[in-house]
Amino acid sequence: MIGSKALPAFDGAKIALFRGESLLVMLRDDRPDLSWPGAWDLPGGGREGNETPVACALRELEEEFGLRLPPGRLFWHRIYPRPGLLPAHFFAGTLSSAEVTAIRFGNEGQEWRLMPVAEFVAHPKAVPVLRSRVADCLAAGFRPEAATSGQ
Repeated sequence: MIGSKALPAFDGAKIALFRGESLLVMLRDDRPDLSWPGAWDLPGGGREGNETPVACALRELEEEFGLRLPPGRLFWHRIYPRPGLLPAHFFAGTLSSAEVTAIRFGNEGQEWRLMPVAEFVAHPKAVPVLRSRVADCLAAGFRPEAATSGQ
């Protein structure tokens, strides 16, 4: 489990949620006022109030996909410093089949899907920084199949 104690200021948090060899992704709305319009994105977003990085990521997951996961389902975490900006947090966890079935897509984004990890990491329309963070997570040794035992 990733700790939930408050950390210094941060911008937001994203989660790579794996189901087998696939990732939960959403196609962002295609509006000019958004960063990365029409790109494939991961659950997560900006911090609200004094929430912790874990609380931020899980709140965004619930808003975007209707899923409530306990903090103990996040098995990997890294903080990404960003020169001139507040840092961003990145988590990895897993989804069960029942959780995938329970997804209720919110009002952000055009569609969601389970995309093969290799496809996301190479996809020209995936948010580039998230492609590299998923690759970092896997290169650092996160193995979804090990984390999902018992689900």
